[in-house]
Amino acid sequence: MVLATSVMATAQDYSAADVLATAQKANKYFMTKYADPTIPTNVNRIRPSNLWTRAVYYEGLMALYEIDPDQKYIDYTDRWANFHQWTPRNGIKTTDADDQCCGQTYLDRYMTTHDERMITHVRENLDYQMSTGKIGYWTWIDAIQMAMPVYSKMYRATGERRYLDHAMKMYTWSRDTCGGGLFNTAEGLWWRDADYVPPYKESDGQNCYWSRGSGWVYAALVKVMTDIGRKDKYYKQLRKDFILMSEALLKCQREDGLWNPSLVSPVTYGGKELTGTALFLYGMSWGINNKVLKAKKFRSACDRAWTALVRDCVHPDGFLGYVQGTGKDPSAGQPVTYTKVPDFEDYGTGCFLLGAVEYYRLLKGK
Repeated sequence: MVLATSVMATAQDYSAADVLATAQKANKYFMTKYADPTIPTNVNRIRPSNLWTRAVYYEGLMALYEIDPDQKYIDYTDRWANFHQWTPRNGIKTTDADDQCCGQTYLDRYMTTHDERMITHVRENLDYQMSTGKIGYWTWIDAIQMAMPVYSKMYRATGERRYLDHAMKMYTWSRDTCGGGLFNTAEGLWWRDADYVPPYKESDGQNCYWSRGSGWVYAALVKVMTDIGRKDKYYKQLRKDFILMSEALLKCQREDGLWNPSLVSPVTYGGKELTGTALFLYGMSWGINNKVLKAKKFRSACDRAWTALVRDCVHPDGFLGYVQGTGKDPSAGQPVTYTKVPDFEDYGTGCFLLGAVEYYRLLKGK
């Protein structure tokens, strides 16, 4: 690992109330700009608003609701979900993790309402995917975040073990088999897909580890461990992977508190970036809050990350800068700047809210 920092950025003191106010500001910007959640996105082509980018936003909104139970968040969510009939994008026979991501929010809503219509189509979709007998669906690591928590939440909602068992089979295939195994346990980081495993190298000879890609997996581990609890037989395995990642990511943090799009190769694509940083803040804060990570070692990284996000990324009106656009590696959406509007704004806000909410809990002492 080449980015270990010896000079520590000084973290400004923020209160939990400050963090909540910043999260509210970023969310208000988004909800104001996208006031009608049913309108399709139009980036190069028309896509329905339950695509993965918007689904990630709702992951963040559901997290925000947990610490700021404002009815307008639920009204906004239910208007969106009702419009899409609580159904995965592209219907119940899709096997694409990106299509399934919206199911996380449908399941979150079900857990507070127990309204079966909110999960009927998600359940039909997972049952269909399981019936194919194939486990090699998650060929890119983003898919682990998009779909694995849908399975773990379905297990939590129904108590049916088969959903979790199948999710772990698919996760293990991605981890150990796809491309020879997408998780490099020696370095604690993930190759985005089989195209990036060795002999692929960045121009400086380093391995290519994409910040947001590893962030997706990191977030998924948090979500699944939360769903299944410490006593579950799979918890120990996921915890081990989470700690390996945490140790590796800690070494990659920049001196200013952010992370580069290219985790170990700043020569190729260094620079400030919000989404990976917010996901790492989410995971590390959760790790401390749940006594998986030691505060003495990781708390400073969380403080520095939040300080940098507020200082360098959050505009006065709540717009979020330094959000890397969609893609699959550090080169995507470049240049990433303070003022550039990414091709999609929604997932950046979702990542930010996830990180902000868990850091809020850290400051509150949970």
